[in-house]
Amino acid sequence: MAGVNVRRDVDLDAPVLVDGLPGVGLVGKIAADHIIEELDLTYFASVTCEGLPQVAVHDADRPDVLPPVRLYAAPAEDLVVLQSDVPVSRTAASDFAACVTTWLHDTDGFPIYISGLADETMEIDEVPDLYGIATGDAAGVLDDHDIPVPTDRGVVGGPTGALLHEAADRGLPGVGLVVESDPQFPDPAAARKLIVDGVTPIADVTVSTDNLVEQSEQIREQKQRLAQRMQEVGEEESSQARPMRMYQ
Repeated sequence: MAGVNVRRDVDLDAPVLVDGLPGVGLVGKIAADHIIEELDLTYFASVTCEGLPQVAVHDADRPDVLPPVRLYAAPAEDLVVLQSDVPVSRTAASDFAACVTTWLHDTDGFPIYISGLADETMEIDEVPDLYGIATGDAAGVLDDHDIPVPTDRGVVGGPTGALLHEAADRGLPGVGLVVESDPQFPDPAAARKLIVDGVTPIADVTVSTDNLVEQSEQIREQKQRLAQRMQEVGEEESSQARPMRMYQ
């Protein structure tokens, strides 16, 4: 049956939901996976909305088969994180959004939806900017935490855009966090910006981001090596293919 299938009872009272769907820079997924690991959240429900691929997921060193889209909870903090190991197709986005929003409405949940804003002009050491938009009557949440609104008109697409559209259509209070992100590499620096300046103050939780700092340093070094290699290739007289180690 389509919907959110609770597999373990947890005591939640108007929880904050953090969306961890893959997107530009994988910022939502990186942030969600990091929060789940750092806070040792409990897997309590699967999301089986129409259009999601029926695949089996397994963790390292464990035999358990998991659904591809799951909900994890920290009941004491009234925090729920949506973890997805698969992309949600555009054709399935509307059904997925209706399915998740129905559960949020029934639980009085407050969603934090995450989207990466592709920026190919960002310098390696530049701190990404974070912006916020709101649905329902949640604009005050952005003001309370000094999260600026976007300076330009824009569109949030894909499943996150569908989630925001559905929340706005139903008058469900929630926020969408938009962070500048690298469109070519996974971007833990952008995910860290989301967690530190967006998720943790809104959800009122504490999450260490030391590991994300280390990942950012590793990717920065890889970008520098890539840029140097591309410059060297441009100076060569002949073209040739060579293996290149990339972040995975």
